[in-house]
Amino acid sequence: MYAAEVLNRETTEKFGHGCPDDWVERRVYTAHPVIGVTMMAIIDLALLGPIGISVWALQMMWIPIHAAGVINGIGHYWGYRNVDCADASRNISPWGIWIGGEELHNNHHTYPTSAKFSSKWYEFDLGWQYIRVLALFGLARVKKVIPKPRFVSPKTHPDSDSLAALLAYRHDMMSTYAIHLKRACREEAKRLRQARMSDSKLVESARRWVPTDASRWTEAQRARLIDICAASESLRKLLEMRAELTALWSRSTVSSDQLVLQLQGWCQRAEASGVRALEDLSLRVRCYAA
Repeated sequence: MYAAEVLNRETTEKFGHGCPDDWVERRVYTAHPVIGVTMMAIIDLALLGPIGISVWALQMMWIPIHAAGVINGIGHYWGYRNVDCADASRNISPWGIWIGGEELHNNHHTYPTSAKFSSKWYEFDLGWQYIRVLALFGLARVKKVIPKPRFVSPKTHPDSDSLAALLAYRHDMMSTYAIHLKRACREEAKRLRQARMSDSKLVESARRWVPTDASRWTEAQRARLIDICAASESLRKLLEMRAELTALWSRSTVSSDQLVLQLQGWCQRAEASGVRALEDLSLRVRCYAA
């Protein structure tokens, strides 16, 4: 399938952006597509004798099974998520060792240009160790890694630097927003129970799905959202203003100055909302440093 699709010029232009087009690519890899696996078979045979062919067969099976079956199968079904990105990618385990870091698949999908897949202190990416060793000998150069949020004293009003920082740290912002939404669902459910309101169970159950990306809500969940917002004014405000905030980095036709004004308006309304979570989120925006 790959061999057939590589002849499709539209596909190679769309997905081959940024790939090298040097002498080695043209005269070796493209001109002799089977030279790599052939050399590997010869080396295995030379080093291990007849059993080397069996080793070569296992090596040939390794990539299809792990890339398609494990990474694109299990990695989109089972595991944990650091960031609620639009797709279903998940981190299979916090230690990326046996597939060179691809176990941290949610991190990879969220930050596809990062050379380092690990983002939490307890995560380990073996592939990153290879890159660092190569860089030590001048054989590799790291271009991008997962951005770590920087904070300064809060600005009176967000400016262009605040906007640039928000765009760079938007996944951090959305993860923080999700934490506040979970907490709000729990607090609102407790308030409704104390008031003996029947909506308390509905709001409590929303804690499992309301913090996730709205594009992943089911039709049944969207239908329940009307009752949830009617039962809790603070949750309604949190959800509405989350939608407004995420729209900031999807408006490609709006100028930077207009986006700065929209961000300033968002912060003003968040701080005047009377919802503590929105006030804290606005403060975070004003403290982000580009």
